[in-house]
Amino acid sequence: MKVQRSQIRLGLSNPKLLARKLSQFYNYRRSQSDYNPEGIDFMTQDWDCLTILDACRYDLFESENTIEGTLRKVVSRGSATPEFLRGNFRDREFLDTVYVTTNPMLQRHDSEINTVFHEVIDLWAGDTWNDEHETVLPETVTREAIKAAEEFPNKRLLVHYMQPHYPFLGADTDFDKGHIDDSAADDLTTWMQVMTGEVDIAHSDLLEAYTENLRRALPHVEELVENITGKTVVTSDHGNMLGERSSPIPIREWGHPQGIWTDELVCVPWLETKWEKRREVVSEPPDSETAGSESDAVEERLESLGYVDT
Repeated sequence: MKVQRSQIRLGLSNPKLLARKLSQFYNYRRSQSDYNPEGIDFMTQDWDCLTILDACRYDLFESENTIEGTLRKVVSRGSATPEFLRGNFRDREFLDTVYVTTNPMLQRHDSEINTVFHEVIDLWAGDTWNDEHETVLPETVTREAIKAAEEFPNKRLLVHYMQPHYPFLGADTDFDKGHIDDSAADDLTTWMQVMTGEVDIAHSDLLEAYTENLRRALPHVEELVENITGKTVVTSDHGNMLGERSSPIPIREWGHPQGIWTDELVCVPWLETKWEKRREVVSEPPDSETAGSESDAVEERLESLGYVDT
């Protein structure tokens, strides 16, 4: 994995961030991979609609889930979205799949991932983006995913919700809101601010905000399950650490950094919901080549979601 100079300087600026960088370096060198090689291939699993809850830990989902189905734990190929994309999409074609996404990471890493879907619907672009909360609301995702299911009845659907990833929609917090200026090398992501003590927030308050974000999304995911044909699986791209010890250097870790493959980060839910009729799926080339979004727009959305340089 290529490490930029700004990332190295950032790691050297704080002992905890330096320890993180050393753990990442060790894990990548040991595995000889730029994603978690122990994870499953999500795209070869049996589903018609794969619903991703961004940054959702298995234990959190297990305790809060209200959707009927059979739940088990699986291992993801990523501890962060870019790793998830590399591990599941890179240099592959999915002409039988429509990707409805709230996360701009695929667009940011488009040349590296080098993947083709039948269609990509970027909900982070255009009027489906909520300016007040600076994210895509879960009810918007459900509405647009149902539309996509109707428009593409013979395609698999990959639906990527942003929650429980911050911003925390109902929480009285401000560290997770607004843009982070990434013009300087020393800027910290939202979770880095918690890790380094720049943000002083009680663990219980942070856990409640994170949990409430999942609760906010689940009814809308359930609505999606009930309104589309086929076998729907609810899962996550990666988890999130809330002060647990990382590995191999046992510092207390927060958020979802790449290259830290702890259970809290790579163990995710796999809920197979009830279904009556499968979708009849066929592979077809895209109807037209969709132009990529402007890079400035991609970076602006990523800053709103708390990313600096992931």
